[in-house]
Amino acid sequence: MTTTSELPETAPETRYIGKPIKRREDPRLMTGQGSFLDDIRLPGMSYAEVVRSPYAHANIKMIDTGAAKSMPGVLGVFTGDDFMDINPLPCAWQAGKVTNNVNTPRVLAVDKVCQVGDPVAVVVAETPYQARDAAAAVDVDYEELPAVTDAKATTADGAPQLHENAPNNIVLTWECGTDADSVDAALKAADVHVTEEIRNQRLIPTAIETRGSIGRYDPGTDEYTLWETSQCPHVHRLLLAAFVMNIPEHKLRVIAPDIGGGFGQKIFLYWDMPLVLALAKKVGRPVKYVEDRSSNYLTATHGRDHVTDVEIGATNDGHITALKVKTWANLGAYLSTIAPGIPTTLYGRMVAGCYKIPNIHVDVVATYSNTAMVDAYRGAGRPEAAYLVERVCDLVAHATGVDPAEVRRRNFIQPEDFPYDTGVGMLPYDSGNYEQAFDRALEQVGYKELRAEQQRRRRNSDPKLLGIGLSSYVEVCGVAPSKWIGLPGEGWGAGLWESANVRVHLTGKIVATTGSLPHGQGHETSFSQLVAEELGVPIEDVEIQHGDTAGTPFGFGTYGSRSLAVGGIAMYKSLQKVKEKARRIAAHMLEASPEDIVWENGKAHVKGSPEQAKTLGEIALQASVAYDLPDGMEPYLDETTYYDPPNCTFPFGTHVCVVEIDRETGEIALRRYVAVDDVGNVVNPLIVDGQLHGGIAQGLSQALYEGAVYAENGELLTGTMNDYAMPRASMVPTYELDRTVTPSPTNPMGVKGAGEAGTIAATPAVANAVLDALRPFGIENLDMPLTPPKVWAAMHHAAGAAQAAD
Repeated sequence: MTTTSELPETAPETRYIGKPIKRREDPRLMTGQGSFLDDIRLPGMSYAEVVRSPYAHANIKMIDTGAAKSMPGVLGVFTGDDFMDINPLPCAWQAGKVTNNVNTPRVLAVDKVCQVGDPVAVVVAETPYQARDAAAAVDVDYEELPAVTDAKATTADGAPQLHENAPNNIVLTWECGTDADSVDAALKAADVHVTEEIRNQRLIPTAIETRGSIGRYDPGTDEYTLWETSQCPHVHRLLLAAFVMNIPEHKLRVIAPDIGGGFGQKIFLYWDMPLVLALAKKVGRPVKYVEDRSSNYLTATHGRDHVTDVEIGATNDGHITALKVKTWANLGAYLSTIAPGIPTTLYGRMVAGCYKIPNIHVDVVATYSNTAMVDAYRGAGRPEAAYLVERVCDLVAHATGVDPAEVRRRNFIQPEDFPYDTGVGMLPYDSGNYEQAFDRALEQVGYKELRAEQQRRRRNSDPKLLGIGLSSYVEVCGVAPSKWIGLPGEGWGAGLWESANVRVHLTGKIVATTGSLPHGQGHETSFSQLVAEELGVPIEDVEIQHGDTAGTPFGFGTYGSRSLAVGGIAMYKSLQKVKEKARRIAAHMLEASPEDIVWENGKAHVKGSPEQAKTLGEIALQASVAYDLPDGMEPYLDETTYYDPPNCTFPFGTHVCVVEIDRETGEIALRRYVAVDDVGNVVNPLIVDGQLHGGIAQGLSQALYEGAVYAENGELLTGTMNDYAMPRASMVPTYELDRTVTPSPTNPMGVKGAGEAGTIAATPAVANAVLDALRPFGIENLDMPLTPPKVWAAMHHAAGAAQAAD
């Protein structure tokens, strides 16, 4: 059963905001009427296939393309030497105020490869099958080199060196928080001192649609068009034009069609994007490249992959007094577009979580290895931070004997503390009532009764172990303002504002364009609700447009749960501008003062005289024909906003997971999952619930099922869906959802963000539940994924050790 709380009783009645309206885009997408990248067919289309390295680390000695060039249908065969006029891809977010040893991919590798799957040559042919056959005929001679794949081992003396400018394979070292000496002193003074190594394993984002791109070049205008699976087409146009291809930005149009999921993996600039543009110019025809699943697993970005040594100081009654963190973050063979910002700003500055911890020091060492690039994956740094601090809470509980719920309660930031500075360089948390959501989750799950049941089972040596896992999280969303996140501060190489344009056509129909764009989140519905609510029109009169740099104002795209908190506020502000202009026109039409005009239900009237109202359509007509407008007013209702928030937003909540573990097999059953989230004011509770459902599935899958595994030689052992575990519907529980509402004071709508909350909260909730069930065995920690064989082996090893001690 799923329950959702409505907006507070004091909120005014609304027509659309806060209503569970079904997604407008779903009928089109679910009936095959969508237009995804591989659906696009252009006249004269040709197809690209790349030749990939079978080695994780090797020198390229020779590439023979002769046989491939003579095969049927082949239009051209090219190597990296043919594209030396194209710059390496940029790393747009380098960690602020520290040295970043930057190495990024070229469109094709030149002289050396650093991961299995590195593209070394490309074939363009009339059909995909001809291109594939010809690619298999390209002969490459390699000199294999030693490889290294572990985040920590790659920095060891004698480890294989990937790049000359990164000694010991170190990308960067970065720190935040209280100085290390003060934290060491606090640790020494603590009643309780706990140390642990915590690993957050590598994950492979597995969107239903893989990546791809289509390039077209028009020699008559010297213009390029790129269709791509992108979460941020405007950003890609800027990076490609200004930094990669050295062409004027207005000569490149980028279009993101329907996107079949992204989860962060489609934020980044990839080698194939400039490659298809360059190929289109070389062969004189449009060129399409689409990954298969194995190629996507090999070379599209992965997520997580942290190794952390943590030291914890606490009082005997469970107050956390000190936290010292050292994390090795594996960023792969090269730097992806925003990779350095994930383990620094979005992880290191969020390790305090929901808690008042007076002494925190975080060291991050980001490293290169012979693996796929690592960058943002749903949550991007915040899941890693939440997992760390929630494991810390349980470790403190175990060390002190204080109930895990009480440890959290005793350390919570309190409502009167907001805005709250955690002391690690994050902007102040905007608002929160952590204990309210926490108490509701405990009440809903029946926490006291579950603990009593757990004790009974332990006394009776029940064959089913019961575990109760808690996760109280806070995340940062709508990351801004630009002056904080940008080059002078956190190192992001641009701004992070967002744009929206609202046009009311002469017929009264509204078109709103946004720099944000959907890849499964339901933007077309939620933004339509916002427009229809503010202008008082039927939702059917609203159309949302996005994804085409030729038809939308510049925007930074969709990621980091920013679409509503940044893009939605830009649209809200444009709507206020439209309403204000409409009021002035209505006042002119009604021969009244603008101050006397009231806007209600899509009509403007003089206070006290609703019967003489002017509809939005009538006002739009007057604005369009411009026969009789107030002096000095420009025609048309057409307003644009570029919104740069004054602060981020900080959603929060508590999730509780209940598991049963079979003592004989280690099999884990998810008995219940309760989530109480606070994402501020809600536009569409149905969409928020859907985001939470998907996010929780991904989070619990990390805890129990998923994990990318490399062999010592750098081969990806989990390179297909036969080998990489993905959850099925039968493997996830029924979710029991509820909400509290703590509006954000940062923006006029009081919204926060919901797209990543489930992923952030679920992993520690499930992992803590499993480890809570294993407490009688003296097991303090296990590395994820917590599979039945791993759990069974841990139980039997612990039981054997106990018998040996006796």
